[in-house]
Amino acid sequence: MTAEQNLLRHNWTRAEVEALFDLPFNDLMFRAQSVHRQFFDPNEVQVSTLCSIKTGACPEDCAYCPQSSRYDTGLEREKLMAVEKVLEEARAAKDSGATRFCMGAAWRSPHQRDMKYVLDMVKGVKSMGMETCMTLGMLTADQALELKGAGLDYYNHNLDTSPEYYDCIITTRTYQDRLDTLENVRAAGMKVCAGGIVGMGEEQKDRAGLLTQLANMDQHPESVPINMLVRVAGTPLAEQADLDPFDFIRTIAVARIMMPASHVRLSAGREEMNDQMQSLAFLAGANSIFYGEKLLTTPNPEANEDMQLFKRLGIRPESYHEEQPEEVLEEQLHEKIVQAQNDQYFYNAAN
Repeated sequence: MTAEQNLLRHNWTRAEVEALFDLPFNDLMFRAQSVHRQFFDPNEVQVSTLCSIKTGACPEDCAYCPQSSRYDTGLEREKLMAVEKVLEEARAAKDSGATRFCMGAAWRSPHQRDMKYVLDMVKGVKSMGMETCMTLGMLTADQALELKGAGLDYYNHNLDTSPEYYDCIITTRTYQDRLDTLENVRAAGMKVCAGGIVGMGEEQKDRAGLLTQLANMDQHPESVPINMLVRVAGTPLAEQADLDPFDFIRTIAVARIMMPASHVRLSAGREEMNDQMQSLAFLAGANSIFYGEKLLTTPNPEANEDMQLFKRLGIRPESYHEEQPEEVLEEQLHEKIVQAQNDQYFYNAAN
């Protein structure tokens, strides 16, 4: 087994992961940075924009979520956005520098009557040359295939926390339900976006359990969002105690070590992080952010503040190059060869 293959392992034990969390902070950061540099340019960060295409009235009881119909959070229920309105948001996101457009709907799972509109959204955003991502709740195998056929690149479905702590946060959907959706996404040929939330009252062993679940999948998620709890009045976790910032940074660093080729996203909760904490997260291996004023229904630092921080740190947005099928690449290469041959026989009379 090569050194790189060893880094991409899928057989982590809980004890090994807990030992990573227990490393002295400097040692953990050094190890995470070393791994990060082997797989990515450490000065590039992938930039995404998230749009809530259907807000509120979700029947689930996720204790952190202001969109649950079970909690009085003052959030107004909204219908599914019109396709053209979503595409307007996507154009604005692209003009602002985003390369991936993520669309989220507060559903337990999508109704078949809504799939036509959802598929049109995917096709429209994809035609703009952006990566596409959606989070719509649980998916059947057939729905996953429909989304793949429309051009969806990523599907987001978080595990949220460890299997042991899960019932303390959600009772309306099982852990296996979440794993089944991720299996349907992978089987359809889409990329997986799966992570979790820290700061919900869980212990370090639960953060280790979450990352063990993610890293021991047959294939690592291509995108791993690490969210810090945003406490919203009216939800059961509204009065949850503050999370130690270093515990959050440790989670980012351990995720980077365990899933070295994945984009680790600094996601919800950035509004409450100062520049120093965000900078430490980038040093720990975070290399993706949500960019814009809101993440679904919670605040996010203004876009210009993000770019100002990028400039101060010498960070640049990661560019997006769409992968082309081999036959398309061969045709493009042939055209270039023909063009080069023709250029040899072209006489410029201006000379």
